[in-house]
Amino acid sequence: MHALKFLFVLLAVLPGAALAAASGGHNMDLTSHWVGYTAIAIFALAYLLVMAEEFTHLRKSKPVILAAGLIWSMIAWYYASHGFTTEAEAAVRHNLLEYAELMLFLLVAMTYINAMDERNVFEALRSWLVVRGFGFRKLFWITGLLAFFISPVADNLTTALLMCAVVLAVGGSNSKFILLACINIVVAANAGGAFSPFGDITTLMVWQKAIETPQGVVGFGTFFVLFVPSMVNWLVPASIMHFAVPNEQPGAGGKAVAMKRGARRIIVLFLLTIVTAVSFHNFLHMPPVVGMLTGLAYLQFFGFFLKKTYHRESNGNGEAAIELEHDSQMGDLVAFDVFNKIARAEWDTLLFFYGVVLCVGGLGFLGYLSLTSELMYVQLGPTYANVIVGLLSAIVDNIPVMFAVLTMQPDMSMGQWLLVTLTAGVGGSLLSIGSAAGVALMGQARGRYTFFGHLKWAPAIALGYAASIYVHIWINSALF
Repeated sequence: MHALKFLFVLLAVLPGAALAAASGGHNMDLTSHWVGYTAIAIFALAYLLVMAEEFTHLRKSKPVILAAGLIWSMIAWYYASHGFTTEAEAAVRHNLLEYAELMLFLLVAMTYINAMDERNVFEALRSWLVVRGFGFRKLFWITGLLAFFISPVADNLTTALLMCAVVLAVGGSNSKFILLACINIVVAANAGGAFSPFGDITTLMVWQKAIETPQGVVGFGTFFVLFVPSMVNWLVPASIMHFAVPNEQPGAGGKAVAMKRGARRIIVLFLLTIVTAVSFHNFLHMPPVVGMLTGLAYLQFFGFFLKKTYHRESNGNGEAAIELEHDSQMGDLVAFDVFNKIARAEWDTLLFFYGVVLCVGGLGFLGYLSLTSELMYVQLGPTYANVIVGLLSAIVDNIPVMFAVLTMQPDMSMGQWLLVTLTAGVGGSLLSIGSAAGVALMGQARGRYTFFGHLKWAPAIALGYAASIYVHIWINSALF
């Protein structure tokens, strides 16, 4: 029985971007073959190493990239030995195309976030909150609210780290406040990312996939009907935790930090880039990544302007020289270099994404996703299946979970597609290891924000999870 449960969980999280039809009708069902069993074992081992990253310090991209190569080499060998020499290649190319679109999209977004970070945008916000001298309870709500509204534009990881820095700066030795505030930040950041196409990789995948439903396509504006359910997902546990937050007034400290020249204009360019991506998708029917890369050109030209005019930053006391030296590369003193920002992108995350797509694309090509789709979306029904997807995302990364659903393409209404978008986005809040924000904060607030500390408040978070599902089904009933 335990083996069957494990197999069910494993199959349910097998993502994949491979189309069965890519093999031109020669797709072989290898779900009961040793190739299929070996592929599952390789992927399971790789993912165990990913989950143990905190203890082994082995970057999560390494095992999945290796597993991807091994799985597809077995598939290619088996197909070639039976006279099919192009089917596996076609499937891999399809995987690579989908990965390339998402990777380049995320790379542009990360570059803008890094540029704003280098221009002290986030540091200025953090210092402003610190010097204001807010009380613990007020700061609890302010950091949660900011996390909720920043994460739809920036990624939830950057948002959570920024807000956690504020909490640590004012929390001092008050471990109870730090724990509760960190839990609140994780929940708020994940909830905020669920109602925006830019807020999380899972919502981005659904938007770029442009899923066809009986009510139409899940377009850019459609995601915002999840605003109220996402807000409920955060407010319910936050309201419960509020009474446990110490009602104390910490001393104000620190000094204000000014943003560097061009910071506000980079923020405007980022917003303009988002508008460009949406316009390319909605009006020109082009992939959003083309609009994002066009937006990267905005930053490149503005970076060129900053380089040519860096002397304006000099104030006569040497501060500009310090900044220029910090940003220099290969001995050239420059005020801004966009390629430095690209180099600072989360390459481990991007390569992990590649490994996941290729790994489970192979498993989908072997036939496992069709079995999972039958079990979850036909036998259980879409509502229960989508709730389970959210619960699974608390155990494993929500990226492979959502890839599984997108690849299976179950026949669902618009409301159900939005439901799985919501649950995959917020389900990771149930455990501290369920999202990138939670894992990062365990390292940033080591010893004060812990797995078991988060687990203690899991019932309150689960109540918010259930309430958000109920609210979505209620207020968006016309979409089901």
